[in-house]
Amino acid sequence: MNWVEEKNIDFKSVKHLSNELKINSLLSAMLVRRNIKTYDQAKTFFRPKFEDLHDPFLMKDMDVAFKRLKEAIINKEKVMVFGDYDVDGTSSVAMMSLYLESKGIITSTYLPERNSEGYGISIKAIDIAFEQNIKLIIALDCGIKAHKQISYAKEKDIEFIICDHHNPSDKIPEAYAVLNPKRLDCDYPFKELCGCGVGFKLIQALEKNNPNKKEIINYLDLVALAISADVVPLIDENRIMSYLGLQIINSDPKPGIHSLLKSNPKKEYVLSDLMFYLAPRINAAGRVKHAKLASDLLACVNESKLDELTKEIEELNSMRKLIEKEMTQEAIQQAETCELKKSIIVSSSNWNKGVIGIVAARLVDKFYKPSLVFSESENGFLTASARSIKGINLYKVLEDCNEYIEKFGGHKYAAGLSIKKENLEKFKSTFDKAVEKQIDNQKLDQELLIESTIELEDITPKFFRILKQFEPFGPGNRMPVFKSDNLKVKGKPLELGDEKEHIKLNLTQNNKSVFSSIGFFLSSKFNSIKNKSQLSVAYTIEENHWNGNSIIQLKIKDMK
Repeated sequence: MNWVEEKNIDFKSVKHLSNELKINSLLSAMLVRRNIKTYDQAKTFFRPKFEDLHDPFLMKDMDVAFKRLKEAIINKEKVMVFGDYDVDGTSSVAMMSLYLESKGIITSTYLPERNSEGYGISIKAIDIAFEQNIKLIIALDCGIKAHKQISYAKEKDIEFIICDHHNPSDKIPEAYAVLNPKRLDCDYPFKELCGCGVGFKLIQALEKNNPNKKEIINYLDLVALAISADVVPLIDENRIMSYLGLQIINSDPKPGIHSLLKSNPKKEYVLSDLMFYLAPRINAAGRVKHAKLASDLLACVNESKLDELTKEIEELNSMRKLIEKEMTQEAIQQAETCELKKSIIVSSSNWNKGVIGIVAARLVDKFYKPSLVFSESENGFLTASARSIKGINLYKVLEDCNEYIEKFGGHKYAAGLSIKKENLEKFKSTFDKAVEKQIDNQKLDQELLIESTIELEDITPKFFRILKQFEPFGPGNRMPVFKSDNLKVKGKPLELGDEKEHIKLNLTQNNKSVFSSIGFFLSSKFNSIKNKSQLSVAYTIEENHWNGNSIIQLKIKDMK
């Protein structure tokens, strides 16, 4: 792993900000690296406000969507709320159905079955809407490429409002309204909303003249959940909405969120808790059974139903873990004999389609190459989830393979696609060559970005208290990784975990402060720790809660 430390910095701005905010230069340098150079910018960063959100009517088609949905509310129309089966989609469906029902609207919610219907707006959903005499469907986190489905709906006199954030093609579907900040003809100032974020902008538009902003701020716990899972940049509106959403989660979350968090011992939740604790449970429903279980839980207010849904989702998550472990082992065995040079492509007709995305991510973690995992769909096609690495735009790679792809969608780091079985070998070769066009050897050497080199004695309670205010962390505001040199192990290091895959040790520097430290999946470093008198360690700083106590702990990323 190549450690890269940012050395170029505007020291004049660092000094100015230190004086303005009365903080040390280490913290002010962190702000400057995030392009925060003035007191006002720092105030906005540390204390995001609802009023800082952009005017929703700056988004293309918002006025049209506003008018149509306002009409539906006034006339008490029945509305179908349609969403994707991932966390962004299920959160979106829960949020929009809760909002519409608060306005007296009867909603019918629909999430496609992953294996039989696949991603995106389904013809089956449109047929059900027609049978129920529904004239308006709101599609969330999908729809930007649903040309055939929208045309089919128009034939049945059904109108669509699309709320999507995925990359559009050259032509936009002929829906009643298409809300997507990534539309080429859209001048909305922030392009990186998730699907739930786009849906929230529609609610914000409808409630623009409502003086009680708390009514809609209360939906931001669901938006924060979607933001965490969809790994969108934690800047601009995403930072504001996730910051406010976390406040709701830590005070008065939706009953479904509260029910899932009851078994978590933490007292205060951060965005990574949503990503690594809540999101896998929400996703488990769609991966193993049906995503509607998750959206029903997130929108549920009935106590007995809450317990029933929570129990089922916990059981599905346990099943997901077992399936994932078995599939990952099989995929790694295949990957180790993969003949491709710059990528990993594995496949099996027996693999669970709902878990292939997780397995693709595990392959990237292990081999640090763009990775695809194919499973066989019920219609005979092969369906894949793809994950990429820094510097390789997966979406553009797939565009280069378009002649062998039936359909695909996604982002530069993650995508889904379907191909015909007979095209697999040609696709593999074309994909690997397309990756090679973008790649160089340096990109295949995993980088660890170092915020700065510090002394352990710099980690004071005040430093940690201010560091916590940089949250929520994520893309665009990554959790800072610090480096300290000349460290020594105090006492005996330990191996932890069922397979002794983790390490735990106490680190000290200059015989001063001693910090409890843990390194997950770093057992390969265990022997070198015992044989070295001094170490350089890269780590993040976190709070560890145990038996009612909390301590500052170093979470080791790598050591040399």
